[in-house]
Amino acid sequence: MLQQTPVARVLPVWQEWLRRWPAPADLAAEPPGEAVHAWGRLGYPRRALRLHAAAVAIVADHEGAVPSTEAELLTLPGVGTYTAAAVATFAFGERTTVVDTNVRRVLARVVEGREYAAPSPTRAELDVAAGLVPEHPASARTWSVAVMELGALVCTARAPRCEDCPVASLCAWRLAGRPAHDGPPRRGQAWEGTDRQLRGILLAALRDANSPVSRGTLEALSDNEIQRERCLDSLVADGLVEPLDGDRFALPGRRAG
Repeated sequence: MLQQTPVARVLPVWQEWLRRWPAPADLAAEPPGEAVHAWGRLGYPRRALRLHAAAVAIVADHEGAVPSTEAELLTLPGVGTYTAAAVATFAFGERTTVVDTNVRRVLARVVEGREYAAPSPTRAELDVAAGLVPEHPASARTWSVAVMELGALVCTARAPRCEDCPVASLCAWRLAGRPAHDGPPRRGQAWEGTDRQLRGILLAALRDANSPVSRGTLEALSDNEIQRERCLDSLVADGLVEPLDGDRFALPGRRAG
């Protein structure tokens, strides 16, 4: 839920999920459309389907218990390198290398002397990160959360607080005079008028309805027929929307009001 989404938006949804589905088996017993519905307006709703699929896999392959190793976690649907490493170390104490956006920025500045990391992680960057993790699992866990928090609270992207940084005397970027970023321009993601926005509008209509929604109802949400049909087709292809008889649509498995 926290991927590309602020904690303040995630917290109430996360709390409601844990109240409703305290164990993977509870979520796995529901149709996937319930997960999409409960996801609300967090964005990137395919993550809800992946959480549901992961719960199903945990029940089917791990007797309902979340696997405790990075290797096993990586076998779950929707679980990538970062999530597997983070869960393995923070929940189960395994020594792993946790690399998120904040960690990448801290290491780019402190180790490499660059204001920002490359757009995508490189093998060399990951090797550097792995080489800095302490050998003892408990220390490795503390290291990982410390570097993540350093990037989130002090070594921020736009206004780094170098005067408060505990490793300022070791930071190659600071010692070099904080040279400006010389790579490709960093642009924010557009939202207004995008397919992402319209997909969210269509999903919201289905989520708020207590019964399947007609195509006519969805058509009224946008005058751009080509974009609207493209977005609806993509939602169906992603498994987020289920087409029904009578040219109606619903969240997957969530047909009755």
